[in-house]
Amino acid sequence: MQDASRPGRSDVLDQAQRAALVEVLERAKALGFLGKGPAHDHIEHALAYAAALPEAPSGRVADLGTGGGIPALPLALAWPQTTWTLVDRGDRRTAFLQDALRQLDLRGRATVITGDGEQVGQDEQHRGRYRLVTARSFGPPAELAECAAGLLEVGGTLVVSEPPEPDPARWPAEKLEVLGLGPAQVIEALGIRIAVIPKVAETPAKYPRRKITRWP
Repeated sequence: MQDASRPGRSDVLDQAQRAALVEVLERAKALGFLGKGPAHDHIEHALAYAAALPEAPSGRVADLGTGGGIPALPLALAWPQTTWTLVDRGDRRTAFLQDALRQLDLRGRATVITGDGEQVGQDEQHRGRYRLVTARSFGPPAELAECAAGLLEVGGTLVVSEPPEPDPARWPAEKLEVLGLGPAQVIEALGIRIAVIPKVAETPAKYPRRKITRWP
């Protein structure tokens, strides 16, 4: 796992977009779908994903475990050339997300799926169809890697925020290779550690498995 630094920018949203996001995220917090802390901090955390990439992506993006909308909602506004699929297994959370898309005028560029990442990663409508997969609090690395690998096209990228303390064993290269993923590179952007993992080969048909509990 390689480490690098990329200062990036956080001024990719205008004041109106930020104000609308704050309103949505404060509601998410009140409903218990988002962690503590100011909404502004959650927005900056999401924008670190953008800062970690060398250029703004285009095409289809999937966000796994969207919950209260981080990082998907700020990134969807920051990247107008993208279309999004927000995946979450909770009915109440996906109902909230549907309303958030309406409030942020994103319904033309984003859809919401209520379901498991494992299920979506095996669905022919979604398997291998995404240029980028994002996640923040989806689950353990092994589970996230399998689900993301199923969704990504070859040449695509998984982008996920990392714990503050480095863990060299968090993304084992030999296990990622089994899934068709390349080595993880950890970027520090806007003070947040972000793992960037490329999809370099086709993912074997059996992945993602149901009820993932360990690395393949």
